[in-house]
Amino acid sequence: MAGRIVMLRGVNVRAHNRIAMPALRQALSAAGFGAVRSHLQSGNVVLDSDVRPDALAEAVRELIASRFGLRIDVVTRTRDELAEVVAGNPLADVVSDPKRYQVSFLAAEPAPKLVSRLQELAVGGERLAASGRELYAWHPDGVARSRLWAALAARGLGLTATARHWSTVCALLALRDE
Repeated sequence: MAGRIVMLRGVNVRAHNRIAMPALRQALSAAGFGAVRSHLQSGNVVLDSDVRPDALAEAVRELIASRFGLRIDVVTRTRDELAEVVAGNPLADVVSDPKRYQVSFLAAEPAPKLVSRLQELAVGGERLAASGRELYAWHPDGVARSRLWAALAARGLGLTATARHWSTVCALLALRDE
């Protein structure tokens, strides 16, 4: 079976969409996925599966809906795709704090028009770089008042998306490689 990374959008944020990670791991294991492990409490899972990534995302969405009664967006990557995200880091020369650097993982490649619109929102040293199905965003002053972050976090992108801090992206790859 191949290594897969499963990222759930908006899980365990405040009181919304609560899923205990042990219960999620158990449900995924019971569904036949192998070597299921989670990272943090925010819906980061690595597992083994031969299911295509897009079909895996749908299977996990349906499993969460039936088991936990929640409609959660799911984005998946293969182990090699995540390794490419890390190796191809387009803002490595700019970023100085991994907690202020985020990667938005999209279900499909964004249209150039969307990327241009998002880049126009970057102010005060913020940077946005697009590469395939990922948007890399550097927020040197944090995300609290960032219009760029607000746009990236909103559901108005027209694509299923979920973001992770750079440190979490690297930790997921390391967990997958253990």
